[in-house]
Amino acid sequence: MGMSNGGSSKSRATLSEINVTPLVDVMLVLLIMFMVTTPLMQQGIEVDLPKTSSSGVELNDEPFVLIIDSDQKMTAGKQPIAMSDLRSKIKAIFQNRKNKQVYIQADRKVDYGFVAEAMGEVRAGGVFNIGLITVPKDK
Repeated sequence: MGMSNGGSSKSRATLSEINVTPLVDVMLVLLIMFMVTTPLMQQGIEVDLPKTSSSGVELNDEPFVLIIDSDQKMTAGKQPIAMSDLRSKIKAIFQNRKNKQVYIQADRKVDYGFVAEAMGEVRAGGVFNIGLITVPKDK
């Protein structure tokens, strides 16, 4: 004996719609969480950047940022780098990288000669595309 649907000739159609409301709710909660927590994750060395009237630069890859603080101490990522080791570290880091570009984020109190010396060591390490990170000037 088979099961029948009560003698009715109509068969039940399956409902094939997806309810996206819970998905939207979850995505909005995640978006808000990331918007709140991302600024808290921005930790690093406090650097007083010079202000300029130029606009920002678009980046395609993860940039290599060389930070020079007011005490003329250099760091890349979270690793301190001495001026004497800068050339060899740049060569090693950019040996297999496609984007051969270095951004220097120097404190405004750092001597210009020290920044120029760091730029020279970066160029000696084989990277000729060097940018300076600044803050937009208030109008």
